[in-house]
This record gives sequence, C-alpha cells and structure tokens, in this order.
Amino acid sequence: ATPLDFRSLVRSGIGVPLGVLAALAMIILPLPPLALDVLFTFNIALSLIVVMAVFYVSRPLDFGVFPTVLLLATLLRLALNVASTRVVLLHGHTGGHAAGRVIESFGEFVIGGNYAVGVIVFAILTIINFIVVTKGAGRISEVTARFTLDAMPGKQMAIDADLNAGLITQDEARTRRGEVRAEADFYGSMDGASKFVRGDATAGILILVINMLGGLCIGILAHDMSFSDAARVYTLLSIGDGLVAQIPALLLSTAVALIVTRMSRAQDMGGELAKQLLGQPRALGIAAALLGVMGLIPGMPNVPFLLMGALCGGGAWMLHQKSLKPVEPVETAPAPAAAPSPESRELTWEDVQPVDIIGLEVGYRLVPLVDKAQGGDLLARIRGVRRKLTQDLGFLVQAVHIRDNLDLPPNSYRINLAGVPVGEGVIYPERELAINPGKVFGKLSGIDLRGHNRSHGA
Repeated sequence: ATPLDFRSLVRSGIGVPLGVLAALAMIILPLPPLALDVLFTFNIALSLIVVMAVFYVSRPLDFGVFPTVLLLATLLRLALNVASTRVVLLHGHTGGHAAGRVIESFGEFVIGGNYAVGVIVFAILTIINFIVVTKGAGRISEVTARFTLDAMPGKQMAIDADLNAGLITQDEARTRRGEVRAEADFYGSMDGASKFVRGDATAGILILVINMLGGLCIGILAHDMSFSDAARVYTLLSIGDGLVAQIPALLLSTAVALIVTRMSRAQDMGGELAKQLLGQPRALGIAAALLGVMGLIPGMPNVPFLLMGALCGGGAWMLHQKSLKPVEPVETAPAPAAAPSPESRELTWEDVQPVDIIGLEVGYRLVPLVDKAQGGDLLARIRGVRRKLTQDLGFLVQAVHIRDNLDLPPNSYRINLAGVPVGEGVIYPERELAINPGKVFGKLSGIDLRGHNRSHGA
C-alpha cells in the first residue's frame, strides 16, 4: 500500500484493534528471537514516550486516553512475557542467545557473572515498583477519583448558577459540563487502570520464579544438563526476561504517579518545579551551609559534599542578587498642559450632560461594589444579566451607566430610566440578611429591612 493508504488505514481506527489482535496472537503463536528483540525494544520505546508525554502535557485531561494506553501497554507486556517464556523453556538449553539479544544483554549486564546478585537486583527493582511507586499511585488515584465524584454535583450547580445569572452562555455552560464529566471519567478510569499496573508487577515476580524453576527442571530432566549449567543458562534468561518487562512497567508506574499527582489546571510541570523547588534562595543557602559542614567533617567524602555545597551556595547567591535588582521605572507620558478654568472658556456641547437610557446612581459607600480594584463584581453581574435578558427577550438591552452621586445617602442607590428615577433602595454590604422561617421567637437587634425599604419607596 502507498503511504497515503497507510495513513488512511491508521486514521480509520483499525490500527488499535489490529494491535490488540496481534498481542493476543503472540500468546498462541511462537515468535523467532529477532521478532522478540524488535517487540521488546518497541515496548521500552513506548514506555519512554508515555512518560515524556505525561511530563510535558499541560493538564491531565489533555491526555484523556492515558488509561486506555496503559491497558494496551500492559497487555502487550504480558503477551511478550508469555512469548518469551515459551522460547526460554523450549530453546534455553542451546544458550543465552536462544531468546534474542535483548534478553541476553539485559541478563548479562545485571548478573555480571554472579547469579545471586542478579536475583537480588531484580527483587529490589520489583519491590520498588510494587510497594513504592505502584501502591502510592493507586492510593492517590483512588482518593482523587472519590473526591472528584463527590465534588461533581457542586460543580454542576455552580455552572447552572452562572448560567442563570447570565455570566456564561449556553455553549460555555455545555463546555464546562463536558469538562466536569470528562474529569470524573478520567480519574475514575485511572483508579481502575492503576490496578493493572499493580497486577502486572505481581505477575512479573511469578513469571520469574516459574521460568527459573521450570527451566531447571526442563534442562536437567529433558536435556541432561548439569545443575550448574542449567542454573546459569536459565537464570540468565529468566532475569533478562524479567528486567526487559519490569523496566517498562516501572516507567509506566512512574507515569501513573506523575499524572495523578498533578493539578487539574493547566501548568508547565518543568517550569513549576524549577520555580517552586529552586526559587527560594534561603532554602538553597541553608542546604549549602549544611553540606559545607558535612564536607568539613574528617572521614567524610569532603570533595563531593563541598562541591555540592558550593553549587547550592552559588545558586542561592544568584537568586538573591536577582531579587535585589531594581525594577526599571516605566516611562510615563508628560503631564498635559493645564486646562483653562471653567469661567474663562466658552461653553461647548461637552458641557451638556448626556441622558442615559438606563442609569444607576450609588452612594459613596456602595462604590466598592462597582470598583474592580476593590474587588467589586457588580459590573460583571450586570453584564451577565443583560446577556441573559437579551437572549430571552430577543432584543438588545441597553448598557447600564453607573456613576456615584454625593447627593444620595451613603448606602442608597437609584435606578433611572431616560433620566427619570424609577426606583431606589438601601444596601448594607457590611451586614448579614436574617430571614425568619417562622420559628424564631424574640426580637433581633438590627434594621427592619422590610419597613426600611418601604419608607424609601423600594
């Protein structure tokens, strides 16, 4: 097929089902050593790509197919374990090259002529993956999934409240609801996918034991090998096979831990690590002092401690100097010429006060509700109500012009329509509203809001 036809085949969605069928076929059909080398190399490359993708993705939901990728990678690794076990037990008596160069190289590199060392190294690697990384990632996935599902109704209610207030549109509300559902589905899937990794680590230990014991029995009984020769060959192949499987498993476990420990908001993990971990000169200075003291103790490895202390001290000094660097002043425009006094200039159309179609006048104590610099959100709420009314009524609601009026009482406001007051009232932002549900006895100290508003005509 041409490259164009191949790309069309991949885009059609047939590639993933064919890959799953090929992984299942490896369990049944025998594979030559060259095919095992290629597939083991592909498995390691896939694990490295997944780890890098998790590290550089902006937020977890951007890698929403990660649980599926994790399942497929685990299935591929288990199928390769079955295929390599068949080759090791059938042809292991011919030498270490029987299962391919990848397994033989991994086994010889770790064992180094000592089989006990190889078994211990594999056991330590498996314990790290099984107890430390996988168990911690599984617990975080479980807790995160539970908290995400518990917070889902509150998030949906917040979206509905913003929509009813007119702060967001229907399309924005639909998008935010989809993100909430996707987040709940993602962390729920991660809770289950972490169990695959944990089970894979357990299977790696059992496969190693089965390969070693089965190889010894087959080598001694079926091929008349001595105990030492059988132990040497089958231990080499079993440990090599186990390492080729456990290294990708450890990488995927690390990827699971990375993605479930990240915040749901978008962030650059590399930049945040550098900023939060190495951005404190005081922490680097204290670490440099402690390393320097340890480096001066007789009997300690002085050069490494002093070198690392010097690096931390240099980093702390650079950060401190950067913080002391003065901020360059921003150039400001020259002050405009003094305007003529109102008495000396002629009247213009600018002196005619425009009449607003819809206006709102507030007293000086209500100005913080309007001023964004003081945390006021009244403008955004009015804009949302205008958007909601415009969508419901089918015509554009005019903009509301807000200004302060010193003639009004401090806590009063007035609504004008074409310059004519149509309503006014009093607001006490610093007070709490107490509503009697019918079971309150006695008099509360405060302002009778209903009578107060009636006296002001609101």
